[in-house]
Amino acid sequence: MSLLENLAWRYATKKMNGKTVPQEKVEYILEAARMSPSSSGLQPYRVLVITDPEIKEKMKPIAWNQSQITDASHILVFASWDKYTEEKIQEVFHKTLEERGLPLDRMDDYKEKLWGLYSQLSEEWHANHAAKQAYIAFGLAIAAAAEQKVDATPMEGFDNAAMDELLGLEEYGLKSAVILPLGYRDEAEDWNVNLKKVRTPKEEFLLEEV
Repeated sequence: MSLLENLAWRYATKKMNGKTVPQEKVEYILEAARMSPSSSGLQPYRVLVITDPEIKEKMKPIAWNQSQITDASHILVFASWDKYTEEKIQEVFHKTLEERGLPLDRMDDYKEKLWGLYSQLSEEWHANHAAKQAYIAFGLAIAAAAEQKVDATPMEGFDNAAMDELLGLEEYGLKSAVILPLGYRDEAEDWNVNLKKVRTPKEEFLLEEV
């Protein structure tokens, strides 16, 4: 199937049936997220993969008791940096240049320019910018899940601070951004499964050239 056909197939699954997603499909979805683009190639986010039923049960009330949390096979938690630091940026650039076999000072001018910009901005701006990068990876994970015929439910409906505390994200300098339960639709119980997919018409979605 084409990407557009896969996207037409997917929907925000409201009820999952508890069936386990094969590991190779999960790894494919995670690799799509890992390969996603990000601003300056920093990838200021990480993905936690939750399968432990006890942790899911603790997550559920934090996520407004949405049943997908406990019915899903895997929960992907996209967590972004709480702030940018010169050390973090240096580490990413250093590793990139090492991997490419280039001199470690090759990108010093760009690195200094980047940190010069970020250092003048608030930590709130840092956190929001990093979360935006996580959403790019999140979008590709959704598309990859549809390609694998794995249902996925985008979730922003949760208490971020409580989720961060439960998962110990502060220790890693991370904040939860968005959650993606993976599993399979319960066609008998999901009220959303057969509803028509509705999107903004193309003539409204695309603005005229100016």
